[in-house]
Amino acid sequence: MTYENILNDMLSRVTSDVDKREGSIIYDALAPAAYKLAESYFMLNLFLDLVSGDTAVGEYLDRVVADYGITRKPATYAIRQIETNGTIDIGTRWGLNDTTYIITELKSEHTYQAQCEQIGSIGNQYSGQLENIDNVSGVTASLTDIITSGENEETDDNLRVRFYSQVQSTSTSGNVYDYKKWALEVPGCGNAKVFPLWDGNGTVKVLVIDENMEIDPDLPVIVYEYIETVRPIGATVKVESPKEKIINIAANIALDGSASMEDVKAEFASLAAEYFRNATFDFYTISYAKIGSLLLSVPGVADYSGLLLNGDTKNIIIGEDEMPILDDITLAEV
Repeated sequence: MTYENILNDMLSRVTSDVDKREGSIIYDALAPAAYKLAESYFMLNLFLDLVSGDTAVGEYLDRVVADYGITRKPATYAIRQIETNGTIDIGTRWGLNDTTYIITELKSEHTYQAQCEQIGSIGNQYSGQLENIDNVSGVTASLTDIITSGENEETDDNLRVRFYSQVQSTSTSGNVYDYKKWALEVPGCGNAKVFPLWDGNGTVKVLVIDENMEIDPDLPVIVYEYIETVRPIGATVKVESPKEKIINIAANIALDGSASMEDVKAEFASLAAEYFRNATFDFYTISYAKIGSLLLSVPGVADYSGLLLNGDTKNIIIGEDEMPILDDITLAEV
């Protein structure tokens, strides 16, 4: 109900011998009440959205999924390796760009473990020479390997996917849905595929990718260790990353003059990569026609010819234990 509809309905119930024009006494008396009623209708509609799993956001989505025993995966701190040319104390702090790191452990001579003080994936982004925050003299330090990736707080979209997966699947006594649910409960795990009886009775293999729908070499160990704490007794579980199916794309394109070749290539690469991510664990064919339609959808592309996927003009089959990886894009203007 809109403000105008409510106000008109109110005025229609006033006798015709009363002045109901804008600015009249009765109009000015009813207008504020109509506004507040319209506001109440709006808030009621908003409330309905906030208590439904498909439209709730933020803390309201947390409350919806909590009724089903699901909690949002929290953000975590990155654990990094720092290499120095001398000895430094545990607890000293170092910085790089907009991140800071605190030394937590000596791993070996001149090699230390440090925790990023900024929570989330920002702690994974940088490597290189560190700045001394605590005035440690005579020692230089470099930020090198990622020991444990930092993860951002689970997004509403990913939490909603887990919620739907649980309520729409039959999860009992360590079946396929259980193993997928357990994998997705691990911070940083974005999707999983389960192979029951992959090596005989009592065996389960789980393939996992991170929340960016990419391969994270550290993730399988973390998922395995968690599943081991919740799985039924007697099961033998193996957790791996999917194998990479490398895909190269080449084509000749005609530009319409509205965008440069660099912009066209960047936009097409983004679209193709998104298509590949969405296909992982769900579709096992990379469509030649779909790639062509994506290329034509790029602003600035008038037409294309000579499209090749891995040097051929046919669909690419993706194995059950593979994920498509975009490698090289070669676009030539004709």
